[in-house]
Amino acid sequence: MAVGAKVILARLFEQGIIHGVVSLGGSAGTAIATAGMRALPCGFPKLMVSTLASLDIKPYVGTTDICMMPSVLDIAGLNHVSRRIIGNAAAAICGMVASEPAGALDEKPAIAATMFGVTTPCVTAARHILEERGYEVLVFHATGSGGQAMEQLIEDGAFRAVLDMTTMELADELVGGVMSAGPHRSEAAGRKGIPQLICPGAIDMVNFGPEESVPAQFRTRNLYIHNPSVTLMRTTPEECAEIGRITASKLNRASGPVTVSIPLRGVSAIDKVGAPFYSQEALDAYRRALKASLGPTTRLVELDAHINDEGFALVAANLLMESLGASMETTAARLPR
Repeated sequence: MAVGAKVILARLFEQGIIHGVVSLGGSAGTAIATAGMRALPCGFPKLMVSTLASLDIKPYVGTTDICMMPSVLDIAGLNHVSRRIIGNAAAAICGMVASEPAGALDEKPAIAATMFGVTTPCVTAARHILEERGYEVLVFHATGSGGQAMEQLIEDGAFRAVLDMTTMELADELVGGVMSAGPHRSEAAGRKGIPQLICPGAIDMVNFGPEESVPAQFRTRNLYIHNPSVTLMRTTPEECAEIGRITASKLNRASGPVTVSIPLRGVSAIDKVGAPFYSQEALDAYRRALKASLGPTTRLVELDAHINDEGFALVAANLLMESLGASMETTAARLPR
């Protein structure tokens, strides 16, 4: 039934018959309806009124922008509470459909970027540079679901290029952290052939929940309590070397221009001289493994800077702009004359 919902909604959308979708249901109804909604593009109005909306909704929302609204009551007839909730849902979906998308008349070529708290200064500076040059930069929080959402939108053709400054999700996938984006992170741009700028941002850490949730085998590792809900664990030189090999393997399959930029003075706000995660040995292990595995078509740039230095952000933005220019020239050369 879920597959049928996907097919039906996708066809109705393609034919321009529907302009929004709203559904009401319990566990089975939510599973069927949201499967269909996930087949619709980001930005298309979709609202699910569900008995499950106050629980973990990741299996239903996935990487999409489905709005989940708690039904509060079970789906068992109408009463003065359920009427109001259903009425609010109807008003909400009508409002979504009727509203004019912000910026719809001023769309700019888009670039995807990845960021985490410990790489924010770098990504913010690079974003400002790219925006000044006429691009719209969409920043994804590299928390697993953020990376998955970015990969999906790249597959959908939403971006001209990728500024992947925070590849931390590769560390979580390798070591078993809670913010993995799955085994196919950093692959979509290569398949699409769009320019990529890759940086080992925040690969110094693996993410877990509260300190007590850290698996027993990691309790003696270098841990950093970011806040009561997030515990960070320093990656070892061996793990960083494997991340380098994994990164190279993914980039070697790319059909478009790829640049890797490495900041030699640290890859996160807490990976610098005097900070709790500083490890020159770990960064050197990453560099050696990456260089040994990287194919000849990938450009490698190493800078004597920290990732959050403004100069590093400037170079990264300029390198991506160079790749974009080369990519557009190649595309133009292939066009029939």
